[in-house]
Amino acid sequence: MAMPQSGRSVPELFTDLINQFTTLFRKEIQLARTEISEKIGEAVSGLGIIIGGAVLMIAALGVLLEGIAAVLIWLGLAPPWSYLAVGLVAAGIGYLLIRSGMSNLSPENLKPTKTVEQLQRDAVAAKEQVS
Repeated sequence: MAMPQSGRSVPELFTDLINQFTTLFRKEIQLARTEISEKIGEAVSGLGIIIGGAVLMIAALGVLLEGIAAVLIWLGLAPPWSYLAVGLVAAGIGYLLIRSGMSNLSPENLKPTKTVEQLQRDAVAAKEQVS
């Protein structure tokens, strides 16, 4: 079975292949940039909504703590002691939450251990292939 002749030499075909591959690669990079920009826009929008919700939650928490203090006063506890008790409990819970969050942000927890391990395995495999 005869192959049709294109009239182009192998170097021309190879150059065309490289040019098409380069063009394809550039288009893929442009697509990735566009998609990342869109995702960043969505993330910023979501972050704004989260911040708005957090502001309202802080205000609600203040009202809730004031209500708990009012209940303690209604139960017979003097107002200063009621506010002190509610404030201490809230401060203790806040402290525990902050410590927990800080431990999650430690450098050891942020290290990409799975990626490092995979890269080490890849390096060993590459060395074995070369040897």
